[in-house]
Amino acid sequence: MQSPADILRNIWTSAGGDAAALARVRLGGEEPQIPSSFRVAAAGQVSIAAAGLAAAEIWRQRTGEAQDVAVDMRHAVVECRSERYLRVDDKPPPPAWDAIAGVYKTGDGRFVRCHTNFPHHRDAVCKVLGCEAEREKVQAALMQWKGEDFETAAYAAGGVVALMRSHSEWSALPQARALAELPLVSIEKIGEALPKPWPKGDRPLAGLRVLDLSRVIAGPVAGRTLAVHGADVLLVSGPDLPAIPWLTIDTGRGKLTTFIELKSDAGRKQLRALLAEADIFSQGYRPRSLAALGFAPEDAARINPGIVYVTLSAYGHSGPWAERRGFDSLVQTTTGFNHAEGQAAGLDGPKELPAQMLDHATGYLMAFGAMMAKARQAREGGSWHVRVSLAQTGRWLWNLGRLADGLKTPDLTGAAVHPAFIQTMPSGFGMLKAVSHSAMLSKTPAVWQRPAMPLGSHPPEWPSRS
Repeated sequence: MQSPADILRNIWTSAGGDAAALARVRLGGEEPQIPSSFRVAAAGQVSIAAAGLAAAEIWRQRTGEAQDVAVDMRHAVVECRSERYLRVDDKPPPPAWDAIAGVYKTGDGRFVRCHTNFPHHRDAVCKVLGCEAEREKVQAALMQWKGEDFETAAYAAGGVVALMRSHSEWSALPQARALAELPLVSIEKIGEALPKPWPKGDRPLAGLRVLDLSRVIAGPVAGRTLAVHGADVLLVSGPDLPAIPWLTIDTGRGKLTTFIELKSDAGRKQLRALLAEADIFSQGYRPRSLAALGFAPEDAARINPGIVYVTLSAYGHSGPWAERRGFDSLVQTTTGFNHAEGQAAGLDGPKELPAQMLDHATGYLMAFGAMMAKARQAREGGSWHVRVSLAQTGRWLWNLGRLADGLKTPDLTGAAVHPAFIQTMPSGFGMLKAVSHSAMLSKTPAVWQRPAMPLGSHPPEWPSRS
């Protein structure tokens, strides 16, 4: 079984990182940290370390000064569940899930998971089933369906659901075979441009402008990570888009936030103006939805030659499911994690991973890819496209191997989290107690310099670079 240091080496060198930089990384702690038969703690630690090392190498590129990076495994896994430990004015999170979200049995003895946290997704499930949004009625209706037929019908109606598959069932699908051809983090040159000089600044990403068009966890975690290393991150949302308030608070640390209505000509004009002065454009919307509005990677490279465009998808950018919507819990269900974890626990049915690890690790890998591409842009020019997916991160996590007695590990409750991992900070929601960033850089410590604020709190403009 590969050590975390070996796993990091593979990710780092496959993205073009200088192997000599790995000598300056310290990875502390032992597996397992939380109850799972999968190497979730190693995955969290390594993905955070990859992003931290990329920030350190950008600092070296900008200043000539090397620095050390240390990531403690326990701190990392706590950060990969940051939404659980967040407190607002000492209040804990509200229930994370909608009343009818979760697992159901179908008439053919299979299990399906429904993700209904957004009202339009809940409505789609109820429309397909012809029932009201009550758990017992949803379950009764699903007994009239075969699992795979319901999955297909719900997607066609605009819902997001997943049939629980074993890993071997998933591996036999064309989508799994398509993923096997792709790298963990894809970094491709998509246009010609001169190298952009680094702006002045005292942090690795100081003066860099990041447009963050993402929701829920993975994409917002990527933006939060770029912000912790000094980037000016502007979260762009729409006034009518549904959001999950607790996640907005947790992942909004360090960011500016504005509303732009992209369905209007005026809104698209505003976004084009912001894009023209951006360094990184990071987006996690359903494949092709931004392209239809004139913001495909190729469009962005025309508007702003030298842009780094980052795309997050659920199931990867090629294969028959490339345009399928999805969330961490659904990707876990459909790719075999819930089945395997359930079997390891001796259950007849699914068991979730003890963290939204596909989301969190993918978020750190997004930030890592964005920084590696930006470093290349500064050295050799070009416009760049970085692509990651929840399912590809899942494939990577699966291939790290299993922990025989991992499920016997006691869970990390709030009381077991070291106080040093929690910081207190003001916000537009009240006083926050929130998980600090776990990548410790020796010369440029990670810090969020802006408070989390309600969506739409700022004008759609960049702060000055002075």
